[in-house]
Amino acid sequence: MNDRQKKLAWIFGALLVVALCVLPFMVKNYRVFQFNLVLVYAIAILGLNILTGFNGQISLGHGAFFAMGGYAAAIMMDRFGLPYWSTLPVAGVLCFCIGFLMGFPALRLGGHYLALATYAFALAVPQLLKWKFIEHWTGGVQGIVLSKPEPPFTFRFLGQPLNADRWLFFFTCAVTAIMFLLAYNLLRGRTGRALIAIRDHPIAATAMGINLPIVKSTAFGISAAYTGVAGALGAICVAFVAPDSFSVLLSITLLVGLVVGGLASIPGAFFGALFIQFVPNVADELSKSAPWAIYGVLLIGMMYLMPTGAMGLLKGAWARLRPAAAPDTKSPNPALTPRRHPT
Repeated sequence: MNDRQKKLAWIFGALLVVALCVLPFMVKNYRVFQFNLVLVYAIAILGLNILTGFNGQISLGHGAFFAMGGYAAAIMMDRFGLPYWSTLPVAGVLCFCIGFLMGFPALRLGGHYLALATYAFALAVPQLLKWKFIEHWTGGVQGIVLSKPEPPFTFRFLGQPLNADRWLFFFTCAVTAIMFLLAYNLLRGRTGRALIAIRDHPIAATAMGINLPIVKSTAFGISAAYTGVAGALGAICVAFVAPDSFSVLLSITLLVGLVVGGLASIPGAFFGALFIQFVPNVADELSKSAPWAIYGVLLIGMMYLMPTGAMGLLKGAWARLRPAAAPDTKSPNPALTPRRHPT
């Protein structure tokens, strides 16, 4: 990246920060709530992308980790009175441990067998949350009702006050930035190269000295941790958790967002989150009688137009618009340089 590109990146970053600061004061509270969920889903899709896109392990059970993170935050806030921000690392650590332990049995499974095993996990967790022996903690089928955290200070901008939803938007933006920065540093280093090597050539990765059981289990744990943090943030933003809110449809929805955004793409998580948050609403507005049919048609159309996801489409467009590099006429071609023969 040259100096001009760095300057443009800084300018774009500054404009993005300004836009995010102004955005919640220019829309209604319900729209701010939707934007909060977009950021929550983006973190969850990024976690699934670490496992599926970068490591090649297919999971249909990340809705279970989302539920665990949400219930961990809700129980700590409701039963123990802990502040909302302190529940996020606990939810992440809890889901990391469970995901890491799940990674070892998954080592013997692959492809659709692993997808089926994680699908069963997503089916079991909501039912376990209704279990009468833990109903005192989980609230059973009625769930747990929370209170949204109030902003720590009063502030008005454009005639709009800083209420709970707007404060949560800024808090969620900060958490999202931290999670994406950590994922970027993780995936561009040795761990990321090991994940990709296992995905592409597991036998060659083993020959290079990569410990497949540890790396694959760690990828499962990190992916679960990201989804658990997203679940905790979702519980705080929605202020309610119940077992029926985390059905297996949530796991499939996260996978849809992953494919729409683009596999093995960090920014693609935002496009996937926008799709799974707003496209169902658009489908419902187009047809009240058959919204899921409209949703299916839109999804098929997007997959036809963007077979590699939104980021794949953007990268292809950028490659076509970018001017071709000028040939270097100063350095001669070694193949055309005459060789001197010894005399």
